[in-house]
Amino acid sequence: MLRKHIGTQIKKLRMESDMTLKQLSDLTGLSVGFLSQLERGMTSVAIDTLFNIASVLGVSINYFFPDIKDQDEVPVVRRYEYQIVLSDKDNFIQYRLSKNLSDKDMFPRLIEILPRKTREKVKLYTHEGEEFIYIIEGILTYYYKSQKYDLYPGDCLHVHSEEMHNWENNTNGVVRLLEITVPNKFKKIQE
Repeated sequence: MLRKHIGTQIKKLRMESDMTLKQLSDLTGLSVGFLSQLERGMTSVAIDTLFNIASVLGVSINYFFPDIKDQDEVPVVRRYEYQIVLSDKDNFIQYRLSKNLSDKDMFPRLIEILPRKTREKVKLYTHEGEEFIYIIEGILTYYYKSQKYDLYPGDCLHVHSEEMHNWENNTNGVVRLLEITVPNKFKKIQE
């Protein structure tokens, strides 16, 4: 399971750095409880949060995805070649839609958001860049700044991610969407 692998890698890097969970918490702004659950594979992590952790631990985000190969020069990705980037079997699945991300500015993903089993207040957050979302199937509830939007198949939005935002699936069905974010956290920084 990918989230177990990511958690194990985070703990390994933290221990190699002689860093406590509290120190990692202070450096990342994430709670000790969340980091503890993450290291034990009990929770999933957003790409931006994982990028934050990777930066603090001194590795590229690619470190957590060893089976992703950026050497493939073929630009076409067939449906059967989609790779799962992140998955939380109770909430969502993110599929990578590009083979080579190391030299690209955009990060395209297909995301499937499952119906929620419990009702929790959605926490809004910010991150660097922009995001574009196109709804393929289902009804997505999207929060942006102080507004709430219900998005239906064929609807799309393009926002600055520095503004408070998040989404949720309030229906009984799966929501499938295409998300493209900039900047691409997998892009190798040119020195």
